[in-house]
Parts: sequence; C-alpha cells; structure tokens
Amino acid sequence: MLSYVVKRVLQMIPTLFGVSLLCFIIIHSVPGDPAHLIAGVDATEEQVQSVKERLGLDRPLYEQYFSYVSNLLQGNLGESLQSERPVLQEIMTRFPNTILLTVFSVIIMVIVGLFAGILSATKPNSIRDNVTMMFSLFGISMPVFWFGTMLILLFSYYLPLLPSGGSSGLQHFILPSVVLGLSSSGVLARLTRSSILEVIHQDFIRTARAKGVKERLVIYKHTLKNALIPIITIIGLEFGTLLGGAVLTETVFSMNGLGRFIIQSIEFRDYPAVQGCILFVATIFVVVNLLVDLCYSAVDPRIRYE
Repeated sequence: MLSYVVKRVLQMIPTLFGVSLLCFIIIHSVPGDPAHLIAGVDATEEQVQSVKERLGLDRPLYEQYFSYVSNLLQGNLGESLQSERPVLQEIMTRFPNTILLTVFSVIIMVIVGLFAGILSATKPNSIRDNVTMMFSLFGISMPVFWFGTMLILLFSYYLPLLPSGGSSGLQHFILPSVVLGLSSSGVLARLTRSSILEVIHQDFIRTARAKGVKERLVIYKHTLKNALIPIITIIGLEFGTLLGGAVLTETVFSMNGLGRFIIQSIEFRDYPAVQGCILFVATIFVVVNLLVDLCYSAVDPRIRYE
C-alpha cells in the first residue's frame, strides 16, 4: 500500500501543476486591471504604471508564471493585492469556517441521503419510493442561492429563530449546512437506492433470508455493506464539490469563509489570492480522493493495492 500511496502522491504533482497553469491563464484573461483599482479612480497613468512595476504586473505573462511557480516550490503563495498580507495567511484565517461548513453539510447529506436511499430501495416502485425520489430530485434541482434565501426568510425573518448570516458561532452554520447538505443528499439517495437494488437480489442475500436472519440485519449488515463502494465514492466527490460549492452559500449567508474570499478576490482582480485559493482547494480535493480510494480496502478486503 505504501508504494501505491507514493505513486498517487507523485501523480498529484502534474495534476496540481495543470490546475495552477489553467487558473493562471483564466484569471489573467479576465478583463480589468488590479493596478487601476489599487491606484484609485483619480490616479494618473504614471501612478498606475508605478503600481504595476511594484507588483510585477508589467512583466510578460510567462515571466510572471515562472516567478509564481518558483514561489510555490518554496511554499509561498504570494501576497494578496488587496490586503498586502500573505495569501496563505488569508486562507488559514478563513478556512476553518469553510471546512466546518463542509463537514456539517456532509454529515447532513450522509444521514438524509442514506436514509432516503434505503427507504426507497426496500420498497421499490411503491408510493414511498416515488415520494422519496421526488424529494431527492427536488434537492438536486433547486439552486442553493434560492434555497438559502427561502430559509433566511422563513427562519430569520418570519420565524426569528436562527441568524441570517455571519460565522461567529455554531448557530450561524445551521442554515447554510442544511442548504448544502440537502442539496447534495438527493444525489446520494439516488445512488444508494440503485446500489442497494443491485445487491439485494443476489444469492447471498436470499440465503441470509432463508436462514431466518432479521430483515433489518439483512439490509444494514449484508446489503448496505456490500453496496458501500459507490456510496463512499460519491461521498468523497461530494465533499470536494461542497468545499468548492460553498462559494455561493457563503456569499448568501455573508460568512467569512474561503468561498466568499474567492469571490471578493475575483472582483478585485487579486491574482495571487485567486490562484492560491483555487490551488489550495484542488490540493484538498485530490487528497480526499486518495483517502476515498484507501477506504475501499477497509470496506472490501478483496481489494488490494500493489
């Protein structure tokens, strides 16, 4: 397994290099000049040019990219053009809120999605199955910004039970976690249903029932355990999706998180901040995918990594 992990880690290097290059090209293709924003509306061309020279924005793009990669290899993500603070410091200030929101959302997604998928699979083509899948389709289809706004109106305005925004306490994470968790639970519910239906008609399940094993044990111990591989895969993918998808949710709920910081940095054309945030999120995503792959062997002992 050690050799497998080393090989996967080495494969991350070209992946992250490609992410950094693509991000660099896209962010520098966006119309607008951060030097004009920093210098001010009334700045002269000489003042704008002075800002460009100070920030190194007057150099050719290939020189800027090589300088960026050189700093990356030293663990330096650069300095934010807005705050003039290290980008890594800005990320670490906001990342705890984003990861807490993501973890809470994944917990809600797993609880609701697994429960709904099991309910549907145990009574296929029934009223219960149709109603559960209808709600899962609703969760997949609804935009998070609309759902978030509706929850704010209901629980913060009409029923003033929860705060409408902020991130200073755990109560501020309830509504955004519900928004992200329920939006992703529909995908997990549908996948859980299909995975269980593939397993539940196999011979070893019929044998367990013939031996008199209780139906609850048949479902949760034998069927669900053998259907976990695709479920674990989608949970890992959704974790990365939620981490990046928190951009809209954090903006709707005015949370001081990584997603909102990315939006603000894009508006300001803060190249180092945008590049650093996206590379940071991409690194977490590939690490989570590696951890998901390693979980397969714990679920299915027949899987071996060479």
